[in-house]
Amino acid sequence: MKTIKLLLSVALATTLFTSCSTDVIVDDYNPQPTISINQLLNSYELWYVDINRTIGYGTTPFLQKAFTISFRNGTMFANNNLVGIGSSGNGFGIDVASYDAYNMILDVYHDIDGFETFDVFQIDNNTIELYNPNNDTSYFLDGYQRSNFDYDFVFYDNIHYFLQEYVAWEKVYTSNFGVINEFDNENYLQFLAGGNDSEFRSSQDANGRNVNNLYWDYTGLYGVGNISGNFYLKTLTLDYDFFNNEHFELSVINDGKIELYHPSSGTVYEFVGRGYIQYLKEGDTKGKTATEKEKLRKFKNDKVDNPRESTRV
Repeated sequence: MKTIKLLLSVALATTLFTSCSTDVIVDDYNPQPTISINQLLNSYELWYVDINRTIGYGTTPFLQKAFTISFRNGTMFANNNLVGIGSSGNGFGIDVASYDAYNMILDVYHDIDGFETFDVFQIDNNTIELYNPNNDTSYFLDGYQRSNFDYDFVFYDNIHYFLQEYVAWEKVYTSNFGVINEFDNENYLQFLAGGNDSEFRSSQDANGRNVNNLYWDYTGLYGVGNISGNFYLKTLTLDYDFFNNEHFELSVINDGKIELYHPSSGTVYEFVGRGYIQYLKEGDTKGKTATEKEKLRKFKNDKVDNPRESTRV
């Protein structure tokens, strides 16, 4: 009997020991290397700046004015203008800056706005976030190839800004049909950038004048709206300060000519842009002195020798 109890005790102890033991599993997990920042920035030819998704109260001027930016072998290109978008620089726009990219940090040396630094975050397979720690503001960029980027959509979705890309618009045609009206006397229109971003001026000066020497007779606010069912046709309202509003249907003939149809009179007008304004002119991008260039070069080398860690968690 004692022998049987002893055997049962040994068996029970063995069972308890086995049930309380813990298996040790050796994990051979080796994380795959992540994509480098240069691979990420070069994965798309164009990065569309979705300005409406911006988070923060600061501003980075060259991102505010750009519709797209591109990163090409240390040179940043931008489409800042709607005039020529899709054809300027083979779709990339103009050379606006140089850049360094390392450790998910992007340092930009803009030809006009100077130095800015960003922490770069990949949001999804075609969206990145550029976080500027100096003003606590994030910009979100969507990636596209030139072959599938809808330049026309960007152009027509931003007609408001297209009108601002000329010093003035000169009337070059008035149809023979239509009722005589007060707008027949207006020969120039100007749409001003900055401020409330919706101010216009008009002039009755004779055709052929230098647009820099025009006398502006009237001022007011303007607005551009959509027309249901026709993405390429817009409404234009000129809200004169002391007169009735003027309403038009606006269509674009080409990058430098627009047509205004005046429904109340049935008159058609054509205006040609005079004095093209290129945001960040080519001449300005090459205007740094040797001292300024040397300062940028020294700062650039210092950043590479002493790279900072990402400041955002």
